[in-house]
Amino acid sequence: MKPVISSIEIENRVVVAKYQRLMVGAKVVLVEKASDRQLPETITRVASRVPVGALRIRLPDAIKPGTYFLKAFNGHGEDAAQSIDFEIG
Repeated sequence: MKPVISSIEIENRVVVAKYQRLMVGAKVVLVEKASDRQLPETITRVASRVPVGALRIRLPDAIKPGTYFLKAFNGHGEDAAQSIDFEIG
């Protein structure tokens, strides 16, 4: 089965994303939709050995309002999952 980023919540400039089937070591990064630019200051890694959970990404002040999505890469750097688009205000 394919990994999934199943839900996104944003509160106080913290993105909380729930995931399924992402393996330990997977990298998740915030991507600006308009430019398709990955924002390296938002990279986080899945640390849990359990393939179901949630991760938190604190948004730096430099992140501007707009449409974004999360993209996950497996331990080999290959695309693993992508979230739905969401707005940061």
